[in-house]
Amino acid sequence: MGKDISPEADKTAVRVALWRALHLEVDAPPHVLEDKVGLQLAAPEEGWRQRPDMNPQWTSIFRASILARARFIEDLVMDRMNHHVGQYVILGAGLDTFAQRRPEIASRLTVFEIDQPRHQAWKKQRLIELGYGIPEWLRLVPVDFEAGENWWQRLNASGFDSNKPAVVASTGVSMYLTKEANFSTLRQVAALAPGSTFAMTFLLPLELADPEVRPGLEMAEKGARASGTPFLSFFTPDEMLTLAKEAGFKEVQHVPAATLAERYFAGRKDGFRPPNNGEELLVATT
Repeated sequence: MGKDISPEADKTAVRVALWRALHLEVDAPPHVLEDKVGLQLAAPEEGWRQRPDMNPQWTSIFRASILARARFIEDLVMDRMNHHVGQYVILGAGLDTFAQRRPEIASRLTVFEIDQPRHQAWKKQRLIELGYGIPEWLRLVPVDFEAGENWWQRLNASGFDSNKPAVVASTGVSMYLTKEANFSTLRQVAALAPGSTFAMTFLLPLELADPEVRPGLEMAEKGARASGTPFLSFFTPDEMLTLAKEAGFKEVQHVPAATLAERYFAGRKDGFRPPNNGEELLVATT
């Protein structure tokens, strides 16, 4: 394990949780996703709504994108459950709250949350403090990626059954990994039992992003670089589909942001929706 495993919140994960909370406060119903647990976990300082990165107006498109991908993944998990898939793996889980918000569904699965040890230690502490605890069907799998630990080995050691199908989700992670590391993940998931599904988000090259989202993405990219976690990988949809096929998936599909906008934001009068050509989704099956 790495040297520092003292509990510490992941700032990016906290920001995502606060954006989900902001959705319930500033966006009109119907809400795409109702998440009050993330705010409880994050327990931000007084006045968090006044933070520049919480400005309801300029964060609107990013908020919509975060909500769209989370809702899509949860719908996908429920669909796969109906096809007798009983394992759900979340890579880079952050402050994902599916297990706490939807226990009546999550408890019918074995949910594996993979994250850096110090971030996960903090989350575990908060879940216990808030009375949620760690039920038997929820497995927190600490993996020190920086020290070169193998997530696949750690997952199997946590009770994952590689002979049975699973849904594996990776959102908001691919841009921080090299293309080689992304391909390695694709290859590992493609080797799962038949009937497994992998859903991952990826960022289009900045020059292909819609004008409305480009300034925000450029700012996010600068911020990521400044904090020591630079964006390393961007993919066109064709590149991503080709990589997934080369990795060994039987079926590959690109789900554009526009499809999510139609599915979850249709009929809204407030213009709240994810931007086109920003963060896109790959769905691949074994």
